[in-house]
Amino acid sequence: MPLPVALVGPDPLSLGGLAALLAARPELSLVAQLAPEQASPGALASAGAAAAVVDPGLPARFEALRAVAAALPAIALVSSEAEAPGALAAGARGVVRRDAGPARLAAALLAAAEGLLVLDAPLSDRLLRPPPALADPEPLTPREREVLALLGEGLANKSIAQRLGVSERTAKFHVEAILTKLGAESRAEAIVRAARQGWLVL
Repeated sequence: MPLPVALVGPDPLSLGGLAALLAARPELSLVAQLAPEQASPGALASAGAAAAVVDPGLPARFEALRAVAAALPAIALVSSEAEAPGALAAGARGVVRRDAGPARLAAALLAAAEGLLVLDAPLSDRLLRPPPALADPEPLTPREREVLALLGEGLANKSIAQRLGVSERTAKFHVEAILTKLGAESRAEAIVRAARQGWLVL
C-alpha cells in the first residue's frame, strides 16, 4: 500500500511543485497540502496521513515542524547543514536538502515511517564526523547558553538578537564565543559538539 503523505509549508507554490514531483511516486499517496497554521494533529489524522514533509520556509522556522513531528514521522527540508540540527531538535525523523530529487525524498519518507532516522548524505558528513576530543571545554556563560539554545532552533543572528532584545552585533559576538569555546568551525558543528557535551538536547 502507498504511504499516505501530507505536505506542510508556508508557500503554496512550493508545496504545489513538491506535490507534482512526488505525485508520480507509486510508493506514496499525497493526502493533504497544509499551511503551517492548518497542520494540527487533528487535521493530519483526518487526512489519513502517516508521514509528512515539512518545509520550514525561508528563513527556517521550526514551530510547525514541532507540531507535525509530535503527531507523525516528519521529514524536514533544509537549505544548508546549519539548519539540520534545529530541524532534528524540533523532532524531525529525517532531514533532506531542498534540492533532493523525488526518489531520495520518497526513500526518506519510507524510512522515517519505519522508525529510522534519515540524514541526507551532504548533511550527514559534517554532523556525524567525530570531533576532536575536548578535554575540558571552557564553560558557557548563562547568556551564551541562551544563545546556544536559539542556535539549536536554527535561528540566524538577527533572529537571536530580536529574541533576546540585544543588537545583532552582540548576538554575533556570543555566537563566535560559543564556536571558540567548543572549537567548532560552523554553527552546525557547534550544536553537535554542545549536544555531546550535554549542553544542548537535540
